[in-house]
Amino acid sequence: MTTSELKPILVFDSGIGGLTVLREARVLMPERHFIYVADDAGFPYGGWEEGALKERVITLFGELLAAHDPEICIIACNTAFTLVGADLRAAYPQMTFVGTVPAIKPAAERTRSGLVSVLATPGTVKRAYTRDLIQSFASQCHVRLVGSENLARMAEAYIRGEKLDDEAVLAEIAPCFVERDGKKTDIVVLACTHYPFMANVFRRLAPWPVDWLDPAEAIARRARSLVPLPNGLEPLNGEDPAIFTSGRPDFATRRLMQGFGLTIR
Repeated sequence: MTTSELKPILVFDSGIGGLTVLREARVLMPERHFIYVADDAGFPYGGWEEGALKERVITLFGELLAAHDPEICIIACNTAFTLVGADLRAAYPQMTFVGTVPAIKPAAERTRSGLVSVLATPGTVKRAYTRDLIQSFASQCHVRLVGSENLARMAEAYIRGEKLDDEAVLAEIAPCFVERDGKKTDIVVLACTHYPFMANVFRRLAPWPVDWLDPAEAIARRARSLVPLPNGLEPLNGEDPAIFTSGRPDFATRRLMQGFGLTIR
């Protein structure tokens, strides 16, 4: 199989936060074209009723798989995958789905203080999936779940070049910082793919240094392990497509997509 015969990789997110995963996946799979799908018409997912969000995502993937026939699908959204991942695999058993879940296991392995925080959307925080991860991998740690109502929107604005108010950002991340028995939080899991774009802002505003754990590279490594290598590498021509479900991305978003080598369809 040559590069020209390879199927694309589909990367799906509720907005543009999944670009953090796309960036890492391209490094590890340079022979592949990618299709980036942003369900901006449904963004943000954190406030959706679970049944309605499940129906939306499953229906949307039926259309995407029929239209694009990808090699695999990367769900670069914690909120979506922790809710709909099992249903997607059941609905489309012929497709391989690589999910995004809070990086609680590696956080529990790395922490020295035993105090770990998970910065996520309200939807991810309330999922049984998230609490099962804590029970399975971090039962010896004190895990603080922080569901931010506003950070995903803030991150979307920040990625587009808008200026954010430091106090507003600090109010969202402050609950992550815990002091107990002379110990302090030393790891914060970034459990939304939007958040790593703001990591430098978080570092600057944090009351003390912590490890901000970004899962993007681990997701990309998992995807690479499931994607067959071609016999030979050939140069890729043209930009990859980006699909926005609203059909109306603004100028700043279009410019951002161009910077990532994506052409909006």
